[in-house]
Amino acid sequence: MRMFKKFLFCTSIFILGAIAVRAQSSFFKADSNAQWISMDLHIHTVFSDGAVWPSIRVEEARREGLDLIAMTEHLEYQPHAEDLPHPDRNRSFYIASEMINPEERLQVINGSEITREMPPGHINAVFVKDANKLLHKDSLTGIQEANKQNAFVFWNHPNWDAHRIDGIARLEPFHNFLISNKLLHGIEVVNETTFSEEALQIALDNDLTILGTSDIHGLTDWAHEISEGGHRPMTFVRVNGKSVEAIKKALFSGNTIVWYEDLVIGKEDQIKQLVSENIRFGTPTYPEDKLILQLDVVNESSVPFQMEYLGEYSFHQGSSIFILEPKTTTRIQIKTGTKEENLTLPFRILNALIGPKKFLEHEFLVK
Repeated sequence: MRMFKKFLFCTSIFILGAIAVRAQSSFFKADSNAQWISMDLHIHTVFSDGAVWPSIRVEEARREGLDLIAMTEHLEYQPHAEDLPHPDRNRSFYIASEMINPEERLQVINGSEITREMPPGHINAVFVKDANKLLHKDSLTGIQEANKQNAFVFWNHPNWDAHRIDGIARLEPFHNFLISNKLLHGIEVVNETTFSEEALQIALDNDLTILGTSDIHGLTDWAHEISEGGHRPMTFVRVNGKSVEAIKKALFSGNTIVWYEDLVIGKEDQIKQLVSENIRFGTPTYPEDKLILQLDVVNESSVPFQMEYLGEYSFHQGSSIFILEPKTTTRIQIKTGTKEENLTLPFRILNALIGPKKFLEHEFLVK
């Protein structure tokens, strides 16, 4: 009965449109003319082993406020082929792209999932020109063809327990070959509901682009409770223009962060950039001739940042560990002992990961 009620609820969202799902104008703020572009580079429909038509993927992305999705059907794994024969592996992309208005925010790109046992496991290629040409007897030829098409190629769910019974991501000689020959450009550190610290370390050690994807097969609302304020895993790139070429260049450059549940994950420079653009300290004041500093802290982002103050002062109200709720202003009070016009306040951000169990430490200048 409970599942039946949930089915009716979600049907009302997608078919009747009775409930408006959150569609953000932006998840993160960027300074000057730049913007943080949200994307999901690993999704499925009935044209491989997914449960929905491509149009649903487009509508989900619109409702959730994404900027870009990649249609990445399995090349080799076609469980619906008897009911839905389609010799053209680009078909899912064609259907989805026909729904896109050139003036709308959302963009759709073509991709494929090369589906093999380990090694290499499952490999995604996005920005492909013709998915059919990636279908070969051996996976290496398909990966090489993707690179000939100037596709961005990444390793999917390297911690998948169907391939790694211990859930530990590790490189095989074949992966090292791909990396050394610049045939593999990124790795999923987040896939669906899992986060792999080992995959994050592999990315850092081998200068691979850090990615997070939904790998969605059913409905995103069922998997991530979108209508209740949840979100799918997403990858973000910071670009000055929203063109597909600018986004592709940023991916190849490794300029990404991943948003997974309440975590932001990425290389230190990228996470520091995101934090500096989205956490803003106001002008310090000392009311009523007291020596207790009052500060308003604005969180411009959609992430509840978990802050830990590392400095010498103590807090007057609340704790030195606190949460900046999304899109809100929080007032903090610090006992400075003397009136200070310029302060450097050091923080550790407990949900901003720059390595396995390593959190960003950042100093904010307050004046």
